Amino acid sequence: MVTLKQLAKELNVSISTVSKALNNSTEIGGETVKRVKELAELYNYKPNKVALSLKQNKTKTIGVIIPNILNHFLAKVLFGIEREATKNGYNIITCISNESLDKEKEGLQLLANGSVDGFILSMAEETQVNNEIDHFKRTISQGLPIVMFDRVAHDVLCDKVIVDDFESTYNATKVLLAENRKKIAFISNINDLSVGKLRERGYNKAILETGTMEPLVLKIKKKDDHPKKIKSFFKKHKDLDGVIAADSSSGIIGLNMAVSFGLKVPKDISVIGFASKSDSYHTVPRLTTIRQHAKTIGAKAAEMLIHRIQNGTPSDKVVTKIVKTTLISNKSTL
Repeated sequence: MVTLKQLAKELNVSISTVSKALNNSTEIGGETVKRVKELAELYNYKPNKVALSLKQNKTKTIGVIIPNILNHFLAKVLFGIEREATKNGYNIITCISNESLDKEKEGLQLLANGSVDGFILSMAEETQVNNEIDHFKRTISQGLPIVMFDRVAHDVLCDKVIVDDFESTYNATKVLLAENRKKIAFISNINDLSVGKLRERGYNKAILETGTMEPLVLKIKKKDDHPKKIKSFFKKHKDLDGVIAADSSSGIIGLNMAVSFGLKVPKDISVIGFASKSDSYHTVPRLTTIRQHAKTIGAKAAEMLIHRIQNGTPSDKVVTKIVKTTLISNKSTL
């Protein structure tokens, strides 16, 4: 591979001149810039990223840690991160924690050795359950900024990107109340996550405000048979006429279960779930969804981290950005 030194020798100029010309420095004349770039292109010259990172103390690389690559929402966030990073000349290295605290710690340690300039991450379920945050604080104290998204630790001083989980679930429940639904249930398989708790609180507030209803909550654990639990719930509550689902699978299974019980959707029962456009295609009728705009979340997280890397904002001046969800009405509500 050709080097700056070889280009400089062939052009009979200094290495500094070649470097400045390749970076469009105004110190170098137009004709010299043209000659340098033409020769660099001829030899397919590529800058040595390791040498550049040592010189600039920057790797132009972002570490991304996500808890589950098979989760459609998280995969779309990753897409948004990668697209925004590329636009700004950054690469990404992705680690999957698989909901494990230890794997999350390993990912941070592995990449905090000079491989990346900062991190974008969503906390593993085990991390949230155990409320362990010291590994995040250590990373930040090393001078590596973190931007958290979706599942965040409020006690960690870092930038965050979240959606309006509480407000959106509160408003979705009000939509079903406006349909004159008399028995609305909340179904969730993300009970231990911060987002799941916020969504349940939003539902509870809307129900308790009626003064005539009590919250009806089905919490599904990881080890549970998801469809079986929902089927038993429907059998027990035959007069159920509304469902708010905290996650896509609960929404899809809930709607399909209602249909299997002979209920007409949305005449007899309405269902709303946190889900994407593609998730709604798995139900007949199509599920009314609370859209989280995953790609936007990813893009905003990358934008915030890159801004912090490049501007060195004081660590105590952290920002939380809220991405507003959108209720997309389909055929599972009136």
